[in-house]
Amino acid sequence: MKILLGIMLPFIGTSAGAACVFFLKNEMKSYMQKSLLGFASGIMVAASVWSLLIPAMDMAEDMGRFAFVPAAVGFAAGIGFLLLMDKLIPHLHMGSSCPEGVKCTLKKTTMLVLAVTLHNIPEGMAVGVAFAGMLTGNHEITYAGALALTLGIAIQNFPEGAIISMPLKSEDQMSKGKAFFYGTLSGAVEPVGALIMILLSSQLSAFLPYFLAFAAGAMIYVVVEELIPEASQGAHSNLATIGFAAGFIVMMILDVALG
Repeated sequence: MKILLGIMLPFIGTSAGAACVFFLKNEMKSYMQKSLLGFASGIMVAASVWSLLIPAMDMAEDMGRFAFVPAAVGFAAGIGFLLLMDKLIPHLHMGSSCPEGVKCTLKKTTMLVLAVTLHNIPEGMAVGVAFAGMLTGNHEITYAGALALTLGIAIQNFPEGAIISMPLKSEDQMSKGKAFFYGTLSGAVEPVGALIMILLSSQLSAFLPYFLAFAAGAMIYVVVEELIPEASQGAHSNLATIGFAAGFIVMMILDVALG
């Protein structure tokens, strides 16, 4: 039951953010959106370092001076995987009129949801790998540490859910219920991805450091490729920087205090 709650928290965070369409009348202000994007970026970077990369290197300490190898290889693989997905899966980023990925005839709404779904794939993997590490009895990952990671991701998913559902309502003239549905749908991949990783936990044991670093690389790709550029464009970019610092500090505190 505790593990089920852990893997569902990020999805709950996305759904809660998407529910903002029922409470906010107008579209999200630019300064608020940039602050939230920065906050989400800070949480993802801190989670990648404290909850994923450092444990990956600690697990490989018996390799001596080469303890960095699993973290480096996994990190590079995670970057490469998201880069490939970015090129293959058709998607459209909010505020952009140029779709990315292979050419297709999908609706704009579908491609907007796919863009956020791409963001959520590494987050679901990160949660799943953390709990898989705990289930295999690895002393580097405790339930409290895995919970800190999933709680941090849930917090940063709140603004992501709002950032996709609010523009769907205001720009695409969707009903509130439909915009909420699409915002929630974008986060459905997270518990699915986490559950798959947990079910494979017995097979992952020997390669756990690589998978932890893989999730970190994929998350950093999302931050550098998507979140930070969107947060830094135009006015109020300083608020994005402040939001990043706040998110980083919050995740750092969660990991150290709970881990």
